[in-house]
Order: sequence, then structure tokens, then C-alpha cells
Amino acid sequence: MNQQSLYMNQPWIKQYPDGIGHSIDYQQITISEFLKRNAKDYPDKIALIFEGYEINYATLKQMTDQFSHCLQKFDVKKGDCIGVILPNIIPAVVSYFGILQLGAVVVFINPASSDRDIEYQLNDSEASIIITLDLICNRIIDLRPRLVNVKQIIYTTLGDYLPFSKRIPFSLLGKRRKITISVNKAHGVYRWKNLLKNLEDLAFPSVSDFEDIAIYQYTSGTTGASKGVVLTHNNLSKQVQQLSSWFQFLKTGEECIIGALPFFHIFGLSTVLNYAISNAWTIILLPKPHPNLIYDAINRYHVSIVPLVPAMYKALLDCYMLDLSKIDSVKLYISGSEALHIETLKAFVKQTGHTIVEGYGLTEASPVTHIMPPNYKKRKLGSIGIPLPDTQCRIVDLETGESDVPFGEPGELIIKGPQIMAGYLNRPMESSCTIKDGWIYTQDIATMDQDGFFYIIDRKNDMIISRGYYIYPREVEELLLEHPKVKETCVVNYPSPKQGEIAIAFIVTVDNEPIQTKELVDFCKEKIPEYKIPCQFLFLEKLPKNSVGKILRRVLRDNRGRTKPTH
Repeated sequence: MNQQSLYMNQPWIKQYPDGIGHSIDYQQITISEFLKRNAKDYPDKIALIFEGYEINYATLKQMTDQFSHCLQKFDVKKGDCIGVILPNIIPAVVSYFGILQLGAVVVFINPASSDRDIEYQLNDSEASIIITLDLICNRIIDLRPRLVNVKQIIYTTLGDYLPFSKRIPFSLLGKRRKITISVNKAHGVYRWKNLLKNLEDLAFPSVSDFEDIAIYQYTSGTTGASKGVVLTHNNLSKQVQQLSSWFQFLKTGEECIIGALPFFHIFGLSTVLNYAISNAWTIILLPKPHPNLIYDAINRYHVSIVPLVPAMYKALLDCYMLDLSKIDSVKLYISGSEALHIETLKAFVKQTGHTIVEGYGLTEASPVTHIMPPNYKKRKLGSIGIPLPDTQCRIVDLETGESDVPFGEPGELIIKGPQIMAGYLNRPMESSCTIKDGWIYTQDIATMDQDGFFYIIDRKNDMIISRGYYIYPREVEELLLEHPKVKETCVVNYPSPKQGEIAIAFIVTVDNEPIQTKELVDFCKEKIPEYKIPCQFLFLEKLPKNSVGKILRRVLRDNRGRTKPTH
């Protein structure tokens, strides 16, 4: 067998469970049409629960139609871009589906993003309307002179959809607890509930086509490295159909899923929101994924599907007050976004008696490409699993990216499938470099064993993933170099039992002049969100470099514990 046929023969198909085919007969149906169908077939099924407030599928579709009409009144047309800067609350879901069925494009933005990130993403995507939360609305209003296309701002509050028992405490104590604020009056700024209550209940026919662009999903939130990934309705729909074919033991209209993963990240958007709505499941919305809240929601609502990132699983294990052995409703635990440490997996299995199904993906692939087979008897520790149906994979040499490498040898993982992006927004050169002949080059170094299971060895791009957030060292380095006392710097990732990874900054100061860590932290806070600020600053006389002057990141990372700071 030659090297090319190692991957073309798809040895992983032999590992597929009974009943799962290597190819799917896809329905040509968009995500918004899934909602329409399930609102008809399961009108009384609860779709969303937020703080005890429930909305069924019929009501969700009605609200979605109302919001589509609202956007239409604002002259939003097919192909226009709408920014959604919201946590996991009911208006985030309604906005998403209201935009999609209108044929417009969604750009989700992390509410914790810096003003610089928000400005860049809104201008790069040419968003014309922003839907946001009152807590950050005044920031958006102040930013508007620098936002090229924004015409209207719509804001909602955490108290817009609450059970009666929680409405009065929210209205009386919300400002004192800093969970609501007054929004400054400004032209073109509208309150969410005021807009929807004045609209007629008219059904809205979806005008989006299967090949239309659905979302621009930004990869990192920085003006230097952030890229808008262009995902179509085709990508998003086929992704959830791949997941549905994989987990056939989950029943349409019968499951309940925890919504702790943020929808402004593609992992949460696809594996929670899209996946759940396409199957008429109930989503428990959690804007803040604290371990106690996750645990209480699972037990209270008898949650059957739990998708989390490894740091969330570790947080559950570390919370001594939680007895995970008492959870008896969950059929499926899923992990993604970053590597799941073996120690975490073993501890979780010991406490719960359940394993965690680990997967792999990237924003450019909607995101899931690999996942462990359900109920696989022989656990492959450290493996990301095998490719989903209709997903082709190869591991190619690191030098040319053209020749396939043998079993067990490391190389760059490249992928082809229906979930692969159309390209990067406004970046034709980077698109052509990333996608070649339909294959996306992941920049991840991987191996495949003889059974067709894949393993990620390292990343070519040194990206840092902390609590599911993506941090690019270059952005932080460029910011630190703006400080007048910083001569050189290198930011590297380092394992953390609680956060998955943390960012550590190695600093060489001008003339080795002392500088306080607090000064650097305060400097960073003015420019980037808190989660991107390095957790440690270590000061050196010089940075290790190779013969051509390139900083040796691995040396810094490996010797971090033995590094002797200068001050």
C-alpha cells in the first residue's frame, strides 16, 4: 500500500459504529428552516429556558418572525451583515435566527472584547446594525463615530425575559448589583422589547438559500491577526446533520442540552445552538458557565447532553461541594476546543462512571471534523477520534505540504469536507494559502495510527487557548512593545490545571531597567480584554535565539520553571 492510499482508503471507516455510514444523504434545509419545521412538528416543546423563563418552539418561531420584520423595517436586505454582541440569552437566539431567515449575515462578537476588537470586526464585516446588552451599549454608542456602516443599535437587558418571581427583584436591585445600567439617549438606539411589542404576528418566509453566506466567525479578535471565517448555510446545516448521524441514540424532540458554551464561539454555536434547534431539543441558557450553575442546571432540568471545554470539566471536578456521582440524567458528555488532559478524564470517569467523548475541530470547519465514536469499547487515550462522515483527512509532510506521511509519523493535518469554510473575509491571499484544491491546511501537527485514529502533537502557530478563548501571542507582544521600557518580549503558552493553558510573557527591558508587573498589567488593560493579559511576566537579560535570530519559544516554555528572572 503506498502512502497516498493510506488516507484515501479511509481506514477509520472500519471503526464506525453499526448504523453509521461513511456518507450522508443530506437534507437541503437551512438552520432557520429546521426551526420552522420543528415549530410546526413540536410547537409545545420547550426550546429555551433562561433563569426559569421558558419559551416553546412555536413562540420562538413567532419571536424570530417578529425580529425579521423588525430588521426589514430597518431596510436590512439579503447579504447585509448584522453584529450580535450578546451572551447566551434569549434575544441572542432570536436575533440569530431572525437574521438568518432574512438572508442576512450574522457576526457574533464576544461581549468581553476590547473596543479595538469590536471596532475592527464591525468595520471589517461592514455591519449595519448591532444587537447588544445594556451593560456595554454605552461603549458601543461612544464607538459609533468610528463605525463606518452602523445605522442602528438595539439593546436588551438580562431582565427582559425572567419569571414573574424574578422580575421585581431585578428591577429594584439590578443597578445596585451591576447587572443592568441606564443607556444613554442617542439617535438610532432602540430598546429590544419596545421594537418587538409593536410588530404584528406575521409569518416570515425564509429567503436564505443553501449556498448563501450565513455567518462571519472571527478567529481571534485582533486587528492584526483576526480573520473573518466565511461559513455558509450549507456548512452549518451539513455540520449538524453529521453530528446527528454520529449520535443516533439521541432522539429528536426528547433531549435537553446545557447551553454553557458561548454562542459567539463556533463550538457553542454549532454543537449547542444549531445542533439542538435542528433536533427540537431544549437548551438551558447559561450566560456565565460557573460550575455550580452548570451542576444545578443539569440536575434541575435533567439535562441529557453536556458539551463543555476541558477547563469547565476541571472546574466541576475541583468544586468540592459538588457530588458528580449524583448526576444520572446525562447520556452524552462532549469535550472540544482544546486538549482534554488524561488526568481530568480519569478523574471524571471515576466520579461519574461516564466517559467524555472528545472531538477536534477548527473555526474554519464549522468546527467539528473528528470525534471519538460513541460507545467505543477500546479507549484511545490522547486521540481526537476519527473523521466524521464525508470528511477526508490526510497528514502531509511539514516541508512541502504535498506528500502524505506513513502511519505514526507526524505531519500537518489537512481536511476536506462539506463543513469546510468558503474562505476568509476580505483576505483572498490567506484564503488561497489555507485552502488548496479543497483541502484546508490546519497548521496542526498530527499523527494517525493503523486503526485510523488521529492524534494532535503540536501547533504550528503557537496559539494559546485559555478557558476556551483564543489568544495570539503576536498581538500581546506587539502591545507590550508599545511600552517604553520594553525592549524585547516573547509570549508563550504553558499548561494550567484550571485554565487549560495560560499566557506567560518573557520580557527584556531597556537597559535592564526594573519594571513592576502591575505597571504592565495596567498597560495591557487599556488595550486588550482581561483574558488576553499574560498571567505571569518573567524578566530576562536576553531571550534565547537560533542562528538566524529567531526567538526559541519552546526553550522558553520548557525552561519556564527554571528561569531566573533578573528582577
